[in-house]
Amino acid sequence: MLIYREYPILFERKISVKNKQGNYFTREWYVYASLIIISLLIISKLFYLQILNASELKARGATFRMNSQTMVFERGMIVDAQGNILAKSVPAKDIYADPKTLAKYISNSSEKPSNEEITKRIQEIADSIALILEKNNKDILELISKDLSWVSLARQVDIDKANRIRELNIPGIGFTDTYKRVYPTANMAASILGIVNLAGDGVEGIEYFYNSELKGEKEFKSQGNPEKNMTNQDLSSGYNLNLTLDSTIQHLVEQELDKIIEECQPQRAVILAMDPMSGKILGMGSRPTFDPNSYTNSKPGERKNLAISMIYEPGSTFKIITGAAALEESVVTPKQLFNDPGYLIAGSRRITNWDSDRKAHGDISFAKGMELSSNVVLAKVGALLGKETFYTYLKSFGFGSKTKIDIAGEEQGLLIEKNRIKDLELATMSFGQANLVTPIQLLTAISAVANGGNLLQPYILDRITNKDGEILMLNEPKVVREVISKTTSTIMTGILVDVVDKGTGGRAKIPGIKVAGKTGTGQKIEPETGAYSATDFVASFVAYAPAESPKIAVLIALDTPKGELIQGGTLAGPHVKKIIESALQYYGIPVSASTPSKLNNLNSETIPGNNQTKPVSPEKKPEKGEVAVPNLTGLTMRQVGEVLGKLDLRYKFIGSGLAHQQFPDAGKVVNKGDSIEVFFSSEDNTSQRKED
Repeated sequence: MLIYREYPILFERKISVKNKQGNYFTREWYVYASLIIISLLIISKLFYLQILNASELKARGATFRMNSQTMVFERGMIVDAQGNILAKSVPAKDIYADPKTLAKYISNSSEKPSNEEITKRIQEIADSIALILEKNNKDILELISKDLSWVSLARQVDIDKANRIRELNIPGIGFTDTYKRVYPTANMAASILGIVNLAGDGVEGIEYFYNSELKGEKEFKSQGNPEKNMTNQDLSSGYNLNLTLDSTIQHLVEQELDKIIEECQPQRAVILAMDPMSGKILGMGSRPTFDPNSYTNSKPGERKNLAISMIYEPGSTFKIITGAAALEESVVTPKQLFNDPGYLIAGSRRITNWDSDRKAHGDISFAKGMELSSNVVLAKVGALLGKETFYTYLKSFGFGSKTKIDIAGEEQGLLIEKNRIKDLELATMSFGQANLVTPIQLLTAISAVANGGNLLQPYILDRITNKDGEILMLNEPKVVREVISKTTSTIMTGILVDVVDKGTGGRAKIPGIKVAGKTGTGQKIEPETGAYSATDFVASFVAYAPAESPKIAVLIALDTPKGELIQGGTLAGPHVKKIIESALQYYGIPVSASTPSKLNNLNSETIPGNNQTKPVSPEKKPEKGEVAVPNLTGLTMRQVGEVLGKLDLRYKFIGSGLAHQQFPDAGKVVNKGDSIEVFFSSEDNTSQRKED
């Protein structure tokens, strides 16, 4: 008490501090408790969203993603040089289901069905959907029976099919807008065009190479208003691609490929057609092939564009390059003589000619050696050139590097390293063995010989336009370098004309037209032994015409064809002739002075009355997703393509000239996307022009 009396303030302070500490801890626990409660609420909510309601969230997310994709833009069209549609995007639907909603609806129906009845009803729904979608009903049943709130039933479904499912009024079945990529010409030019995946992105061919342009993501300056940038903000669809590809020539390419497969069953076949004066690709095709409308049913090997990816030893077609280089370097002249006893010892190997078992040629000129396709003569020419000079020309002609053609998937071939070239390698390189090339490399190099000496960069895109048809980008021929002089080009072309007129290329001769060409039969290497095969070859033929002013150059290569006589001139020559002859007629160049062109200027402007389809009464009124087949009789290939393309119909061409027969017949009602077979006849074309 004495202390308290003397220090009362001290005791009061201690009591005050104690009270304050009690209040402090009380407030702290309130804060902790609040945080714990909030955390528990958050965790509970997350558990509900991510575990209990995961399928519902997935459904909402998927729907949102789909809607976001369709809000981007319609993919641009791809059309050929004539304006025929090769690829376009059409509205479609993605179809999904909510199995929980479906099951709940059936269970809560007024009849109060039993479990067996519920199962039966779900089976009936699955059967109905599967029938429309043309899918396995077991797969659909499995999907709509899942204990989920969202499953995908089908992607990119045609509008008419989606409408038929919508009319079933099935609870829990939903639809989202999307686009579907369609290819009206089916497998024609399939490996060129490539494919588009379900996300709407090109993954092969032109679709991949120009993906950003087709999606409208690339910026261009408007030619009408240079200050304005054309971006995807200005568009409701991507940009359109106009190709150099000509459907008439492409049809000829596809037709000859089918004939080749039927005649000699090669493992692979490729045909490439180019304008040698500009580098424009006119036609390009290969076998095996596929239908890009159903690319999931194809294998990667079937989708390869062999014209830019097939690597092979070219054989005697390569002698054009060796001869041009030797003439340019003045180490040979056309009349210079070489002794050809039928064989040549180079290093450790005995080199022979394709006809050495029959005769020795003796003393023959360089030009005659080309006519007879003499390996011995060309090996001696290569020796005169020398390793250093020859190698320089190989690089200058573009071998060993990509041509940079604007199609995805190009390979660069393979040249022997210069320091590894000995006498044997130099000899075999001279007549087309040892080095590996691609068809596009070889035809580009030979086009330089044809056009006066300029190596051109090949290209297939002519221009890019927006939805209003305004040109945003225009391609023009690009000279990579001058490889030989015009004089050398003229001399070499004259020699190649004699190859066709007098030598091994006789099967490509066209009356009234000078054709410059060369055969090729290259041996393949056996993978097991590493040695050249005595039975497996790549047979090829290359030609351009008219020789004095070429309009078209064509290369055909057949990998391991079958037949009694495996030679490029025999197997490939006639097909090169057919394509060149028909193409020149198409361009309005008669095949002889006394024979009028059957395909002269086949354009809608030159055939009066044929620029529209003839009226026809359909067998019934077309419903949604259907269209009446028009009367195509008397139309050209270009006109048929335009008419059917506008109706979203695919087509298959057979023959050449004017249309004289079709299947299905005019007036039949078919689904959009169906294929129409059209038969053409040159004879009909002749009579039509006389009537005109």
